[in-house]
Amino acid sequence: MSSILSAVENKLESLPLPVRLTLPDGNTLGAADAAVHLTIRETSTLAHLAAGQVGAMGEDYVEGKFEVEGSMRDLMRVAAAILPQSPVDAARAGMFTSLIGRLVSVWRHSIERDARQIQFHYDLSDDFYALWLDPRRVYSCAYYREDDMTLAQAQEAKLDHICRKLRLQPGERFLDIGAGWGGLLLWAAEHYGVDATGITLSHNQHAHVNRLIEEKGLGGRVRMELLDYRKLDENRPYDKIASVGMFEHVGRAQLVDYFSKLRRLLRPGGLIMNHGITAGGVDNHQLGAGMGEFIGKYIFPGGELTHISNVLHSMTEGGLEDLDIENLRPHYARTLWAWSDSLESQLDAARATLSDENGERSIRAYRMYLAGCAMGFEHGWIGLHQVLAQHRQGWQGDELSSRGEQAEQGYPWRRDYIYAGRARG
Repeated sequence: MSSILSAVENKLESLPLPVRLTLPDGNTLGAADAAVHLTIRETSTLAHLAAGQVGAMGEDYVEGKFEVEGSMRDLMRVAAAILPQSPVDAARAGMFTSLIGRLVSVWRHSIERDARQIQFHYDLSDDFYALWLDPRRVYSCAYYREDDMTLAQAQEAKLDHICRKLRLQPGERFLDIGAGWGGLLLWAAEHYGVDATGITLSHNQHAHVNRLIEEKGLGGRVRMELLDYRKLDENRPYDKIASVGMFEHVGRAQLVDYFSKLRRLLRPGGLIMNHGITAGGVDNHQLGAGMGEFIGKYIFPGGELTHISNVLHSMTEGGLEDLDIENLRPHYARTLWAWSDSLESQLDAARATLSDENGERSIRAYRMYLAGCAMGFEHGWIGLHQVLAQHRQGWQGDELSSRGEQAEQGYPWRRDYIYAGRARG
């Protein structure tokens, strides 16, 4: 025990802000006026602190093994400082580990398991998510087009950013895979006049979006289905497809099949937007220091990350041509801090909403998850990439017209169309 305490004291001295610990025996370490105060109930938490195992500490917090006084922003500054090395480097996989990971990825993602995993996360409580998401409940990275935007404004800017990149036109058949609470699906229908189909595996989201469709009188050209993407009908191809916050749930071993399925759902010349979280390192499949395990256990069972280079490789193997790539990593850090701050300001309401026996554990898990992911995006341990791709009918030389222009080209030669003007409607 003395060696652990000595290691903990050394950690405290090296931190960027003062931290106070109340130990299991009642003794204290650190400054009395510290910005962060941890009341530790079990010795194992001290060992995790000494080793910089922030994922294990997150588990300890969820399980009630210590309490926190102070802001989550300050706590995450402490968490980043106690890490012995970058969590990207800590999670680098060797050949054997990669092979095992691929086998596990195949096993994890049957249709039945994916449904259970999605429902575990998204069917927790609509009212809980409504406390800290924007009014449209857009549960993905916002786009802060202007520095002074609120979260709600930045989420609408993100929805429009995607619609502009896809060049949505009235009457086009638009598919939103993993449509969440319907933010993009309804925005595209109301502002761009598309015929829109969304799918989800969440019962709560399915019911919520169908209520909104009825309330808005959009039943004639908007629909939300409770359906796995593998069961989508390929006989009537779509003009445009969006996959937002979805491919993280697909599994690395299934990515080529996933993008191949999307290509078959898309007409030749059609566009697809893949918007999702990517790994910060080429060789790691999750964050190290126990952070990936924490997220998999408490938040996203079955979730898997891969580097953007692997995403592009899988898209190409699936028959799609990448056209435009944008990293919104700083935008997601700001989005997550907005979510975290909102939850922190409404903890009493969250406890009233999640009042069953597992409610407090869920709240603790989300406090750590939101703030921890914000820290991860700030440091570049994880990224968020939008990849616009096209279904090319073929790769033959006769695709060039006599003027040297590409036939059936769905994407213009210049990028300025994305940024000109505002949302339609």
